[in-house]
Amino acid sequence: MEKIKIQNRPFGPFPTMLVGADVNGKPNYVTVGACGVVSLKPMLYVSLKSTHYTTAGVKENGYFSVNIPPADLVELTDYCGIVSGKRMDKSNLFVPFYDELGKAPMITECTMNFLCKVVQVIPIDDFEMFLGEIVAVYVNKECLTEGKPDPLKINPMIMMGASYYDLNQLVGDAFKAGLKISEGK
Repeated sequence: MEKIKIQNRPFGPFPTMLVGADVNGKPNYVTVGACGVVSLKPMLYVSLKSTHYTTAGVKENGYFSVNIPPADLVELTDYCGIVSGKRMDKSNLFVPFYDELGKAPMITECTMNFLCKVVQVIPIDDFEMFLGEIVAVYVNKECLTEGKPDPLKINPMIMMGASYYDLNQLVGDAFKAGLKISEGK
């Protein structure tokens, strides 16, 4: 297998998420690919450009939501990444809902939602990485299989390069697929 060296930059794949925060009393959302798991504890991170409108809301309220849009929301999801809340009111793009804490808007149309409380902020160049303790998780009932979130039903988008992709099939189970190798030895 021949390897070709390419440009030094993150290329993906990255999960596509909509991060939500109240800004000046209204829900606002930004599309991010810089979001993920911090550890096995209930903790997520999001990296937001310091100048983003949503960043101000996260800093003001100390909470943010991470919303997993299904692939059929690709147009609205991309729109949230190319239009700033400073210039366009994005509060009516989705139906917001709030946990009893009432701290950050979550998106009804998204198949899975996380409410996070900021526990640490790490400045990195012109971005700020927010480490957030997950304080609530919501998932559409029809996206559960045997009581657990089913990725094929959630149908998240993956961003790679400048394109979005969805999941098509299960290819293996974590902590099980690799056992076949050790069984054959």
